[in-house]
Amino acid sequence: MSERTFKRLFTPVKLRGRTLRNRIVFGAHTANMAVEGLPTERHVAYYAERAIGGAGMIVVEPMPVHQAAVLTRGNFRPCDDSVIPHFRKVAEAIRSNGAVAIQQLYHVGQHSDSDNSFHAGWSPSGLPSYHDSDGSHRMSEAEIEETIDGFVQAARRCREAGFDGVEVWAAYHSMLDQFWTPWSNRRDDRWGGSLENRTRMSREVMSRIRRVCGNDFIIGLAINDEPDVEVALSREALAEIIERHDRDELMDYVTCGSGSYFDFHKIMPTFLYPEKLGADLASTIRSTVRHALVTAESHIRTPENAESVLSEGRADLVSIVRGQIADPHLANKAAAGRPQDIRGCLSCNQMCWGRRSRDYWISCVVNPSAGREWEWGGDRFTPAERPGRVLVVGGGPAGLEAARVAAERGHHVTLAEASDRLGGQFRLAGMQPRRAQILDLIEWYERQLSRLQVDIRYGHYMEAEDVEREGADHIVVATGSLPPESPFQRALPQFDAIPGGGVALSAEAVMAREARPGKRVLLLDDGGNWKGCGTAWRLAEDGHEVTLVTPDALVGKELQRMAADMPLRRALVRLGVRFITESAILHWDGKSARIASLLDGQEQQVEADSLVFAATGFAADDLCVELERRGVAFKAIGDCTAARQAAYAIHDGRRVALAL
Repeated sequence: MSERTFKRLFTPVKLRGRTLRNRIVFGAHTANMAVEGLPTERHVAYYAERAIGGAGMIVVEPMPVHQAAVLTRGNFRPCDDSVIPHFRKVAEAIRSNGAVAIQQLYHVGQHSDSDNSFHAGWSPSGLPSYHDSDGSHRMSEAEIEETIDGFVQAARRCREAGFDGVEVWAAYHSMLDQFWTPWSNRRDDRWGGSLENRTRMSREVMSRIRRVCGNDFIIGLAINDEPDVEVALSREALAEIIERHDRDELMDYVTCGSGSYFDFHKIMPTFLYPEKLGADLASTIRSTVRHALVTAESHIRTPENAESVLSEGRADLVSIVRGQIADPHLANKAAAGRPQDIRGCLSCNQMCWGRRSRDYWISCVVNPSAGREWEWGGDRFTPAERPGRVLVVGGGPAGLEAARVAAERGHHVTLAEASDRLGGQFRLAGMQPRRAQILDLIEWYERQLSRLQVDIRYGHYMEAEDVEREGADHIVVATGSLPPESPFQRALPQFDAIPGGGVALSAEAVMAREARPGKRVLLLDDGGNWKGCGTAWRLAEDGHEVTLVTPDALVGKELQRMAADMPLRRALVRLGVRFITESAILHWDGKSARIASLLDGQEQQVEADSLVFAATGFAADDLCVELERRGVAFKAIGDCTAARQAAYAIHDGRRVALAL
């Protein structure tokens, strides 16, 4: 594929006197890495890697402009000039590697979090937070002025730190959006009522930033699309608001995302949503503005997505965030005509938003160097001092990553896989509905291993003596895990299996088509994650009548932190899946199950043709045990150390290969 395939994507564009080398933006997102409110070397390396990788513009994670705006443990320190020298390092790392450096400024308004801020949320009219159960404080005029000055002083600090500009956050029903929106702005003073009054705060923020920071300073504005919520602003209403700002040339670009605090799941849309979500609003805004460039953001994962948005005239720029977390060199690979070498984002949110939602710094399932660039050197590999022969046993995600990175570093790698294909149980996950991006990732590994001339041996089950006979300099065991032979329930730890003697099928066996359940399926989901929920979805799509039983208070409990649980439940309900929550199975005889509520012990009988269970597996560590008995040195990685999720297996593979 030639560079001309992405002709529009790699056409430079002018922005307030700067030239962006391409139309790819690494948009703002909370990496949550600050220590004591200050950016660290972790930040510097994280953003530098995306600049090295070719992004045209990088928007650094949001700076809260007031103590009331602090939302996470890793937020930057607000209202304090001591941040300037620390931010100077971040800005320099971006600019010295060829990208334009912007920082986002934000205030969440009524949707604050007192757990971190220890400050009441401030808002136009004192309405409740959608972030938690707190209320908010109706701002006085003096407090409005204080907040405006908070934006301006934050912009000044960015200017002094060497940033090329700032992006003013008015998305997701944040402070400025709350003033714009009649539902949340019920004021009868000069800050409410008419469009002129409701936009007064945002216009004051941007015009004062221009006066303080100068004519060569870039000012962006972030907004969002929320067509499914009645009280949110419509696209037409947003277009009118943006036109009012554009008329006075208050901003140089507008970023159009999706979702809001009203419907949080669309802010970082998973694979459950269509791609290119921000493009519709971007198209509306682009037809409205005369001066500002328009950036389409939200679920634009790939250069192909980006090129199509630009070629259709829907936007001037495209923001690819998770795609560049997954592969920080996405831009360079696409520019070089190598899109097939881009490691695709899975749109799973497991380690990016999933870790951030637990107030950790973010990472990535498929790129464990994300957030560790300062430690691991990013997604670029130092040649091994003494290249040797590496044997990797097992072609699941841990083994694939270990083999790839070892080969990238110059080792001669042999990968022995017992089956006739790569991927292990990760492949089964990719066979669940809408999860084919996992299969794409496995194909990416196949291409990379072929390019690196890794010797892949399919159908090659290895015993300890086979490993010894190979005579490798380094042995890496990645034999994965196995499902339990019978269903164990965490809620009933006194039983290793459900009493009653009825046959139970593992979710793994069902997804691999090794077992075929009957028409009526009772699915026990003991994990609350995709193993059970995705299998239920597949069975329901295949025409089975599915009843899902979980000990948790809601189906998909573990998926809450990935912003995937509610869209998943909607999909299951549409397919007729029945939920029985906060319950356990007391007895299964192959024809019916006795199910008890964990709240009051009340029982119900459910007839079914098959019981399918999704439970935590057990390490397939027989080879490890035998090698250890023989005194053979090896490294064990992934599920053969403990059954976990793919992110930790891939991390293990990267970590071990970097040390060889």
